[in-house]
Amino acid sequence: MRMLSVLLAAMMIASPALAQTTPAVAPILTTPEAKDVWTHARPEIARVTNVALDLRVDFGSQTLNGSAVLDILTAPGATEIVLDIDNIDIETVAELNGPNLPYAIGPRDAELGSALTIQLNPGTRQIRIKYATRPSASALQWLAPELTAGKQKPYLFSQGQPINNRSWIPTQDSPGIRQTWSARLTVPDGFVAVMSGERLSGEKGMPRANGGKVYEFEMKRPVPPYLIALAVGDLAFKATGPRSGVWTEPSMLDAAAYEVSDVEKMITAAQNLYGPYRWGRYDMLVLPPSFPYGGMENPTLTFLTPTIITGDRSNTDVVAHELAHSWSGNLVTNATWSDSWLNEGFTTYFENRIMEAVYGKARAALYADLDWDGLVRDLKAENNGPTTRLHGDPGATAGQLDYFKGSTMLRTIEQAVGRKRFDAYMRSYFDRHAFQPQTSAGFLADIRKRLIKGDKALEARLQLDRWVYEPGLPANAVHVKSPILAQVDAKLAAVNKGGPVSAVKPDGWNTQQWMRFLNGLPRQQTPERLKELDETLGLSTSTNAYVRSAWAELAIANRYDPAVPSIDAFVNSVGRGLLVRPVYSGLMAQGDWGKPIAARLFEKAKGSYHPFVRGQVEKMVTAK
Repeated sequence: MRMLSVLLAAMMIASPALAQTTPAVAPILTTPEAKDVWTHARPEIARVTNVALDLRVDFGSQTLNGSAVLDILTAPGATEIVLDIDNIDIETVAELNGPNLPYAIGPRDAELGSALTIQLNPGTRQIRIKYATRPSASALQWLAPELTAGKQKPYLFSQGQPINNRSWIPTQDSPGIRQTWSARLTVPDGFVAVMSGERLSGEKGMPRANGGKVYEFEMKRPVPPYLIALAVGDLAFKATGPRSGVWTEPSMLDAAAYEVSDVEKMITAAQNLYGPYRWGRYDMLVLPPSFPYGGMENPTLTFLTPTIITGDRSNTDVVAHELAHSWSGNLVTNATWSDSWLNEGFTTYFENRIMEAVYGKARAALYADLDWDGLVRDLKAENNGPTTRLHGDPGATAGQLDYFKGSTMLRTIEQAVGRKRFDAYMRSYFDRHAFQPQTSAGFLADIRKRLIKGDKALEARLQLDRWVYEPGLPANAVHVKSPILAQVDAKLAAVNKGGPVSAVKPDGWNTQQWMRFLNGLPRQQTPERLKELDETLGLSTSTNAYVRSAWAELAIANRYDPAVPSIDAFVNSVGRGLLVRPVYSGLMAQGDWGKPIAARLFEKAKGSYHPFVRGQVEKMVTAK
């Protein structure tokens, strides 16, 4: 039977010969370690292969309403398909151009949302779901005009990773169930819509006779559903090269374009390392300050935080990181969130290689050395406990160890086998597993087969299982040391011995040098020393969000009241989780002094945070 053969093919790993082209239906994995506990779906019985959205954006009600048409594949005898939804209001479920289908919505789990179980008729291949989102949708942030750069129009953007897209798209919301998609968005006049797919309707959209505009998009390559993204606002575009450009609000456009203007060099460097860029265009969207991440690797349209715009291009590593995800994460994706290091660790390693190719070894070493600092800090904070494993419970890996420990593992392998040999393996890996999910077990089997090849001495030297499945840091970990940061360390040592802060002279420092210095200061300081640091280095008035966050952490650790107004202004102007979470956690750790301040600041700032970050911080400040 044709449908049986197609479903079975979609459940197996594609052959290396076929993996270099885009598969019509992406495979799923059915091995035990590939079971995703963060989805209600049962893709081995029935799975979604394509999603076609037709939605109207309503800023007044802060909802999306319309329909999703799902293409599905079913195993023989399948009578139902299970989707993920979270607080979506379902109007009807029916076969496309056919009868209504019975459905049931299961109880809501606070983390996973609800199961939407739809009964199928024999031969059902397409389902239309009419629905509306709610203002509380966890993936969607609706910004009032005053929270935008232009202050004139509201703004909408989505953030799907890891499992938030089920709050606006009824589908199987698992990274192991890749899907193609298309979308038709109707927006009010005066707004521009962008999405993480090929734009079919031009920059200005298509006017509608009764008002508003329609924008159409398509993604022909199967992607994990968390990578479906949209934004609607007062947006303008500026090209940065023949295949790249930046979208943002008009008042930010020139500064944003300047900051990311090296992106074409990065694309070329990435392709030279690990093969062709397979997504068409590489555009970027610089969002308002409430965007919760440094960047989000949405295909064809990376989302970026405005905190990277410092005027000196010192934070272009964020661009390199999101670009690298076009291979590690978007092309080859962790099948479950228990293996997110396969996305983030690979990407952090690849990012550093791009930075080296574009800016030289010295700058790449600077970033790698700072990553080592983060690695050591996260391991220490967890006492090398179970949460320091790479493969573990989904979402449980501590801090940024998915990034730092994962990339250090790959760097260690590179140095053991040689760069030329490792690069050949990595390029082959991306080719052979293109548009497929992956697990830790799958990667380890692959590298043993194709790189180690039975070499027992090399196997023992690499300690692969120790890296992936055990906590802590293996003794063979490679630490790249930066000569540039060594100069900062010398100044830091002098200050830590009691020398004057005026001798630091940080003129010309980039973000990474600032981070090395500020994070290297002892956490216990006198009020007099804190005042000297602030007044000499201008920490409370810095326009660099990374500097402000690091200074806030130090001031809070010492209950330094004069810094509180600056901290207040900072958490009300930046919504990036990486920068605001440490501020709130630091305040909460300060007991009777810090907890009331945390509560007061959060109450004032929460309306400007994305629901994801707002929920994280709320858990902190309401903890007993």
